[in-house]
Amino acid sequence: MKAILVAESRQGTLLPGSYETLAFAEKIVAEPVMFLVGSQASLPAFPGRLYLADADVAGEYNPEEHLRLLQEVVAKEAPQIIVFLHSSYGWDLAPRLAFALGAGQVSEVVDCQEGAMVVPACNSKLRRVVRSSGDVTVVTLQAGAFSLANEPGGSPQVELLESRHDGQVEFLAYEAGELGGVDLSKAEIVVSAGRGIGKPENLAMVEALAKALGGEYGASRPVVDAGWAEHTRQVGSTGQTVSPKLYVACGISGAIQHLAGMKKSEFVVAINTDRDAPIGEVADVLVVADLKQFLPALTARLSA
Repeated sequence: MKAILVAESRQGTLLPGSYETLAFAEKIVAEPVMFLVGSQASLPAFPGRLYLADADVAGEYNPEEHLRLLQEVVAKEAPQIIVFLHSSYGWDLAPRLAFALGAGQVSEVVDCQEGAMVVPACNSKLRRVVRSSGDVTVVTLQAGAFSLANEPGGSPQVELLESRHDGQVEFLAYEAGELGGVDLSKAEIVVSAGRGIGKPENLAMVEALAKALGGEYGASRPVVDAGWAEHTRQVGSTGQTVSPKLYVACGISGAIQHLAGMKKSEFVVAINTDRDAPIGEVADVLVVADLKQFLPALTARLSA
């Protein structure tokens, strides 16, 4: 099986998430070929063939031209699978390519099982297994779902693609979003609340523990979507990415989207009534307890 891995670059710098496509290729035992619209000054550490288009000519965001370039690579390589990140770039380009090729698309893949794709369902509370019936499949990968066992290495065999500055879209510039609220990415201690806290009033217990530890409190997406906490407190692939010295997960099951936002934490403590919750797989310490009893007791002890 051959896979075309679509790497991403921003302002001349390769995005590290590009290596998640390589980890996916390893898992499905596919021969990887990479595609990148970027810069020769920032290439992936990859010992295979890399098709490179100059972003200064093609534009960092030019869907028509990027689609044309990618179709050119697909025609040369005849892959069975084409892999994107489930990012704003992937959301845009993957369905365009799938439509152009008449191929099936599987979005937000979080795992693979015997050649089939595992994707979240019902707000990530369930998972379903899907398999494409076509000759070519386009997939997007959920952030943080796949990672390499070892550091990437090697130098790619670069094949330059002739780019044109065509298309009806003109890319002007990036504009940083206004963060507002607290910047959790700078906090050394983060205590996060999940749906398992039960009701919005119990968020006060999480805030109290964060204060006792000298940190900040965060929240999972379901808590934010329910209106229990502000969006600026959200940790995960659609919220903030944090890397504190201590991360305390309170009533968080451990959906891939949340893990993607806190996987670089140095030490993780998870408090959950379910000893089999996925968060336990990444936690250094798993406390199996009712957080409504445990949090006030822990906070009182720390405060004393």
